[in-house]
Amino acid sequence: MARVLGLDVGEKRIGVALSDATGMLASPLTIITQSSPTQAIQDILKIAREREVSRIIVGFPFSLDGSAGPQAQKVQAFIDALKAVTAIPIEARDERYTTMIAMAYKKESGKKKIDRNTRYDAMAAAIILQAYLDEKKQLSF
Repeated sequence: MARVLGLDVGEKRIGVALSDATGMLASPLTIITQSSPTQAIQDILKIAREREVSRIIVGFPFSLDGSAGPQAQKVQAFIDALKAVTAIPIEARDERYTTMIAMAYKKESGKKKIDRNTRYDAMAAAIILQAYLDEKKQLSF
């Protein structure tokens, strides 16, 4: 299985996670600061090429009641723009609670200072991606 890229798209930053080559484990990779959507997309595609990514999973911010609010519309527009410039398959996945889970993981790890490359955004992307990988593993059994 080729590597899968996970994205947690926010207003200012995009958390990026990457699977291992076996598709079993997701790890935080980096954070892309959004100077513009176009630049962010170019950065994502560069990572995808360098890491030989076969699929991109994007966290989709449903509201707690399951509806798609204003932030979800922004993320959908970003997904549409990304799909327009790449042939890599892109899937959206529910990302509710991922930032809170990432914050809890970080707190449990005992690190007081947040490392620049493993901020909550990248950890949230890894959580989104790991959920996708786990689901694929269950379907293959």
